[in-house]
Amino acid sequence: MRSFSIASSLLVAAIGFSSPQTAQCFTPPSSFLGVSRVADTRMDSAKATTTRRDRHAAALRMGITLYGSQGSRSPLVNWGFYEMGMPLKMGDLSRNPHPFGQIPCLVDEDEDATVFESGAILNYLYSKADTGDSAKRSGAILSWIAWANASLDAICFLETPEGKVYDTGLKKPNRRIDALDKILAEKEFLVDGGFSLADVAVASYLLYVPQFFQGIDLSRWPNVVRYMKECAEREHYGEAFGPKVQQYLVGALDKMGGGEKKLFGMF
Repeated sequence: MRSFSIASSLLVAAIGFSSPQTAQCFTPPSSFLGVSRVADTRMDSAKATTTRRDRHAAALRMGITLYGSQGSRSPLVNWGFYEMGMPLKMGDLSRNPHPFGQIPCLVDEDEDATVFESGAILNYLYSKADTGDSAKRSGAILSWIAWANASLDAICFLETPEGKVYDTGLKKPNRRIDALDKILAEKEFLVDGGFSLADVAVASYLLYVPQFFQGIDLSRWPNVVRYMKECAEREHYGEAFGPKVQQYLVGALDKMGGGEKKLFGMF
């Protein structure tokens, strides 16, 4: 389990594989609670409630259970399921089958399968979804999910030898994020064909940084900021991470210059 030694109690509580006992929900600064523009993707509360109930009923039939909490990486798994239109139910953390007692962890009773690590769960979700994707698109999606967990994680969260997060690498120039910015200068999302689980994986890690290192300025990468904002504005991001997190991030990214939306494939 990753441990943390940073002044913000939010970071201690919520980045990485926090234990269920210590996980907390994010509370943004009061100055951001008034941010109202979250694009045109916000559901009204009645529709959201109905959607959750329908999804939960389907999950009960399919036997897909996610063990997690708002204070861990599990919301990114929820986001992936919501985007794919796949049902899941939340499990009792006291019955979490993860071999190390960590979260997130997924159980698919229909397949007698237990899957842990957020990237592995996204891969498993993708394998079960009937996407009709080509081999080219599938390969790209799986590659970006792996990159998010193997490379981007280490950029976003700097650790001591003991595994304690003490800062983020996005406070300084980074050649890989420079390359990502160039990629996103040419396309709206990471993989040709539109938003995918690749974006769920990559954007989740990127969006954790302004959420937990408040006040950071990422404007040196304008295309990354634009991409982060568009992902944060998505209806299912708000459903998974919560409206306060969504509103805070959209406001923070607007201040970094993420307000201008580029038009791709128009000319």
